[in-house]
Amino acid sequence: MDVPQDSSQAAHPTADLGVASAAAASSLLSESLANVGRELGADRVYVFENVRDPDGRLWMNLTSEWLRDGTRGLFEAPGTKLHPYSPDFTRWIEVLGDRQVLASSVALLPESERRVLAAEKTASFVAVPIFLADGWWGFLGADDCGRGRVWGPGEIELLRVMAGAIAEDVERRRRVSAEEIIGDRYRSIVQHIPAVTYIDALDDSASTLYVSPQVEELLGYTPHEWMNDSDLWLRILHPDDRARAAAENQRHNETGETFSLDYRIYRKDGRILWVHDEARMFRDERGVPTFSLGVMIDITEIKRGDEKVAFLTYHDELTGLPSRSMFEELLELSITRARHHEASVAVICVDIDDFRLVNDSLGRLAGDEVLNVVAGRLREAARETDLVARRSGDTFLLLLADLEREGENVEAAVARAETAARRILDSLALPFRAGGTELYVSASIGISLFPQDGDETGSLLRNAEAAMLESKKGGHAYVVSNRGALDSSAKLRFVTRLRKAVESQRWALHYQPILELATGRMHGVEALIRWMEPDGTMVPPGDFIPLAEELGLIEAIGDWVVRELVYQSQAWRELDIDLDISFNLSPRQFWQPDLAKGILERIREGGVDPSRVVVEITESSAMNDPDGAQAILEDLHAGGLRIAIDDFGTGYSSLARIRDMPVDVLKIDRSFVSGVDVDPQNQSIVSAFIELARGLGVTTLAEGIESEGELAFVLERGCVMGQGFYFSKPVPPEEIIALSYGGLPAARVAS
Repeated sequence: MDVPQDSSQAAHPTADLGVASAAAASSLLSESLANVGRELGADRVYVFENVRDPDGRLWMNLTSEWLRDGTRGLFEAPGTKLHPYSPDFTRWIEVLGDRQVLASSVALLPESERRVLAAEKTASFVAVPIFLADGWWGFLGADDCGRGRVWGPGEIELLRVMAGAIAEDVERRRRVSAEEIIGDRYRSIVQHIPAVTYIDALDDSASTLYVSPQVEELLGYTPHEWMNDSDLWLRILHPDDRARAAAENQRHNETGETFSLDYRIYRKDGRILWVHDEARMFRDERGVPTFSLGVMIDITEIKRGDEKVAFLTYHDELTGLPSRSMFEELLELSITRARHHEASVAVICVDIDDFRLVNDSLGRLAGDEVLNVVAGRLREAARETDLVARRSGDTFLLLLADLEREGENVEAAVARAETAARRILDSLALPFRAGGTELYVSASIGISLFPQDGDETGSLLRNAEAAMLESKKGGHAYVVSNRGALDSSAKLRFVTRLRKAVESQRWALHYQPILELATGRMHGVEALIRWMEPDGTMVPPGDFIPLAEELGLIEAIGDWVVRELVYQSQAWRELDIDLDISFNLSPRQFWQPDLAKGILERIREGGVDPSRVVVEITESSAMNDPDGAQAILEDLHAGGLRIAIDDFGTGYSSLARIRDMPVDVLKIDRSFVSGVDVDPQNQSIVSAFIELARGLGVTTLAEGIESEGELAFVLERGCVMGQGFYFSKPVPPEEIIALSYGGLPAARVAS
């Protein structure tokens, strides 16, 4: 810290001299700070005591400081130990005085604090308050001068314990005489720091001359047991660390250099601990080594944290399987080996079908339970030499290395991969239990092989994923890349284009008019998404919506649709065009959490009346899980939205279910409306649907009306609403304006 401008006027603040002078003079406290500093990897560790000047102004008084080699001290001016809290560090009085810890990167501090600490070359710091019975005494601090490190909970806890030990020692020193302070100045600190302090003889077995009482708490042995068994330390060292520790101890004894080692040691109860052990050589006045003074600190939790971080770098936290990173590294090694030995490598991509339904219906914990069982079954289905990894979500990867091939002929490798795929499917065919419910899962599997499908990691993974998507789309058990109709390169290009379209929102909504058939009046429109390519090409939804669902992109697309139709509804209302707007929910969208809440928030934010918005879901979506679907539909309906069942007649509806669901509109599928004026079977089906809807009090809407005869039939049977190319194809929003003002020619003829 810079010397404060008014330090000469501080009138020598009065410190607790009996305490401060003893603490500052204690080499053992300095050694303890040094040990803590080295353990933390800090550049500075220090103790400040609070003192007040005659005017009552609070100052911080540096009582002890440890510095790593090459680190400048807190004060540059010799003999300077004081710095006022005000004005630069007033905030510290409030925080530390409230028993809170200060820990931060200097770059994030207020300007006044940042200026002072930056001048000290401090990058980040932590300050732990020291409290006595009568209040806040000062603080213990540590600095990092190299980088803006984040101080972890374990590091802060170590400083808390050290601060507590200092507080206890200060309290004790206030109660004893000056003679006792001088006599016990080392032992008091040693017996209160969170570490074992020891003095060892300079022999091969490191026999102990003194050990602090903390050894019993740490290792279960009393000081008497420890000091009376010269071989105890060597015996309870972990076998894998014993030779290294003994060699380090011998080097320390022979050279006098510092002993510093992390190793494992057995407690008396058999548990294994990690300790950091550091000792320095003490010499007599002639420079002859006399004994070794050391400190042993429990670092088990720190090591466990390090091991967990290392494990999670290459493993999935939920299943314990290797992660994608590890898979890619081992795949790269396998490709290199296969290239050298003219072998083959297979990558198998396994995706659990409709897994979202498990999470949505049974909860995420049950979903995690299923994923763990899937991981176990995949391990059992694989060879010992095969690698099973979790890529992400409900997708897994298998690596089959060192497969035989003859030149470019990989038929044997293909057969081996197909056998593995069949074993995977067989293993997943058995029922699962999760959340007390029995359920079944299926999977889509894609296979790619080196060298036929790619000669590097990225291409093999992409082709395996593309084959998996083809398997899912085509309903195949598994697909081998490039062995059938799949053009993986074209598929991958399409996937890439689709991802870019989602990022750039290359969408447009076209609207198809919906008419009241009896009057010919345009009552509403159905919003239909189109993908607009940069060159003006328009991609219809049927070409990309299924793939978007498989890739998990449909939620982002669905959000855009709702925002856009709200905007369009506002624009039309400003022109006095008041139309119902309907839009479709894909099966995957329908089951996403908090569906109704998200849609209603966007609609209400735009000032649109929810009763003028119709949400369309397919019959198959509603019937996939009727109970779950009913709950979702009731949420939507309760918010004021109207519900339409799309493609009615193509699924397997229970009439009782339809009756109980909050449905406003039944949309008769175009497959029944097509040719209904001449097809007796379709006539019977459409007539029955209209009668059913009338009995349920639900509005009917005929989809795909394309001729005057079809219109005449559904109108005569009592169908209320209709849409189709006979009236208008889906058109851009500006054409809806013209149709609203000018009317639809076909509608005028029909009416």
